[in-house]
Amino acid sequence: MPTLAEMLQKARRAVVRQGIPEQDADELVQDAFLKLELYQRKSQARSQEALLVTAAVNLSIDRQRRNARAPFADGEDLRHIADVTPDPGQIVEQQQRLRHAAAGLAQLPERTRRILLKRRLENMSYAEIARDEEMSVAAVEKQVARATLQLMQWMSQW
Repeated sequence: MPTLAEMLQKARRAVVRQGIPEQDADELVQDAFLKLELYQRKSQARSQEALLVTAAVNLSIDRQRRNARAPFADGEDLRHIADVTPDPGQIVEQQQRLRHAAAGLAQLPERTRRILLKRRLENMSYAEIARDEEMSVAAVEKQVARATLQLMQWMSQW
């Protein structure tokens, strides 16, 4: 009669031949061994080795079928998927922050606000803004810098 180590090794080799990666083979053999132990509490097995190998092979076939149906949704991996949805507290905080930024933007002079929005939201170049506003490029750069500094100071108070 083979030893337990020999039986486990034979079951492991059978599982690997089924195409199960070696790092997963030990887990399947352990599961098969647990099934064998539970079975033997109720019934007598004629050949523990044959039952162990059969159980391990069947478990490997079940795993391959499950992976074929949903290869991306291994039950073990689902616990590690992070939920990136912000919680309600974060949503409220971001809405308040946005309202505060809008209030700071409203405090800027009309022309400065318009220049800043053209630069930041419409992604216009300094030269394009200077043409639209009939200003020099240097003056536009100064307006954007001043507006940015004012908004940074405003937001630091929040």
